[in-house]
Amino acid sequence: MSPGTPASPVAASGAPLRVAAVDLGATSGRVMAATVAPGHLALSEVHRFANGAVPVRGSLYWDVVGIHREVLAGLRAVARSGPLHGIGIDSWAVDYGLLDRDGALLGNVHSHRDRRTDGVAAEVLRTVPAEELYAVTGLQQLPFNTIYQLVAARGTAALESAETLLLLPDLLAYWLTGEVGAERTNASTTQLYDVSAREWSTDLARRVGVPWAILPPLRDAGDRIGWVSPDVAAGLDLAQDVPVIAVGSHDTASAVVGVPAGEEEFGYISSGTWSLVGLELEKPVLSEAARVADFTNEGGVDGTVRFLKNVMGLWVLSECVRSWTEQGLAGTDLPTLLAGAGEAPALRTVVDINDPALLAPSTALDPMPDRVVALAARAGEPVPEHRMALVRCVLDSLALAYRRHLRTAADLAGRRLEVVHVVGGGSQNALLCQLTADACGLPVLAGPAEAAALGNVLVQARTLGADLPDLAAMRALVRATHGLRRHEPRGGHDWDAAEARLPCGS
Repeated sequence: MSPGTPASPVAASGAPLRVAAVDLGATSGRVMAATVAPGHLALSEVHRFANGAVPVRGSLYWDVVGIHREVLAGLRAVARSGPLHGIGIDSWAVDYGLLDRDGALLGNVHSHRDRRTDGVAAEVLRTVPAEELYAVTGLQQLPFNTIYQLVAARGTAALESAETLLLLPDLLAYWLTGEVGAERTNASTTQLYDVSAREWSTDLARRVGVPWAILPPLRDAGDRIGWVSPDVAAGLDLAQDVPVIAVGSHDTASAVVGVPAGEEEFGYISSGTWSLVGLELEKPVLSEAARVADFTNEGGVDGTVRFLKNVMGLWVLSECVRSWTEQGLAGTDLPTLLAGAGEAPALRTVVDINDPALLAPSTALDPMPDRVVALAARAGEPVPEHRMALVRCVLDSLALAYRRHLRTAADLAGRRLEVVHVVGGGSQNALLCQLTADACGLPVLAGPAEAAALGNVLVQARTLGADLPDLAAMRALVRATHGLRRHEPRGGHDWDAAEARLPCGS
């Protein structure tokens, strides 16, 4: 429980807590209803909606007002089906909205996949050397980090008029409560946050020409943001005051809370549109070796550090499937493709799954499958001759990336891994989980698929008075209530030789 937060009368009475978890992804969002009681943790999906960036005049934006509408619809459904004791919101990182002095949103919210940040990182590094930037922020160099988005926005009317910057989950919480702030796990992804001091680096913002005064007050996961405002409560048919609680608002931070780890030394893969591959540590690793390896140190719940690497993830596969479906090709449903990929030759074709060519959405003129084929040809790899072979190429390449980055993370942090936990939607991809076990030479425990929502719920429940004093207690409850699938490593394939075919650092 957050310091100074009173226990919920409901929790104190022993009655189950019922909370809503808003869990937003780049391709879909959902509102979940959860009940928490001693030995009990149940989650049900109440509302799901499609999400995606919208192209407008050469730029990519999120329909953030539409997301807010869908969040309200989901919360209304939760409230109508039973008591509601709390609300928490998590989403992807780095993207933000700007508010004017009246609290109104200034313009549309850019997607991090927008091309406006092309070349901006190099410009910033001429002002702040990479070594210094890493020493302060500990972040992997990604072209879409918030710092680069803001530098790209310098001189725009929106940034010059802005009073406050709010990251996406904090913006949605503001629309529910009227309270502004930035939860630390998400703030740590902006590359404007001092990971050691756990505060904004206003000096860094000033040096790159970002107006540091727009950075809002920081808060921790578990803090009570505020109460649902009366106008919102009326629209949701709420019969009682309901708090909005800061959870690990970066969805990976919530997902790591939901990793059902025991006492073993574990690595994790939060597997979805992106794959976040790494370790949970007590303090950041800011060595030169970590910087050169391009590992990131992001804030975790309860002051932990998520030492990880961002990997392109299932984005490439989902964009290939979308491209084939839009072409009207038969046999492009995912189960059929995965079954065929399981029969395709192993490690015949591997590519750098983090190549920047795979970042942008698939289009009719530049489809994702053609990009994968082009990468293979450029690397001198056998070109996949059919869809099943291409899917196997993507999955083998992902497993190789997981292998390399988990081993590197363990070496940099001085850890010896005993097991790998795969959570998120990718935990349901049995072929990928088995390939990951094979590649890493370690057991893989797959599940739960809704780890981010579970982590969101557990942090809320603790703030509301549930007997969940630490991460170990939260994870024990997940283990006790959610089944896992175990994949033991198999021999028979030369993963060392396959890794040697990839570019160094991929």
